Amino acid sequence: MGEITPSENEWLIMEVIWKENKSITASEIIEKLKGILDVSQKTIRVMIGRLVAKGVLNYTVDKNDSRIYHYFPLKSKEECLSLKSRRFVKNYFGGDASLAVASFLKSTDITKEQLMELEELVESLRERQ
Repeated sequence: MGEITPSENEWLIMEVIWKENKSITASEIIEKLKGILDVSQKTIRVMIGRLVAKGVLNYTVDKNDSRIYHYFPLKSKEECLSLKSRRFVKNYFGGDASLAVASFLKSTDITKEQLMELEELVESLRERQ
């Protein structure tokens, strides 16, 4: 099965769309990505098409101009993050979530507040099981 989550550059497009919280045209996406994503307009349009093919985006056709599509997300940022995280753990840690978490914790500085949040998360996971 092919990748079903946004690539790195596609993620930048999705960030624009999620932030808008309404449908948005390709031209508007391109305008908002100026200075952020250094690729051609055509490349951005190709990436938008890939996002539609992946089922992350969909569109409606403008009622006044059939050449204009209004894009909207089919998946939330949280859904995409969850899918990407699971795939990452599977591909790089053999599906071992505890190994992935340990690796991240060992390789970064973490504040006391963040550690408390993690402890609360672990406790809520224990309660679910």
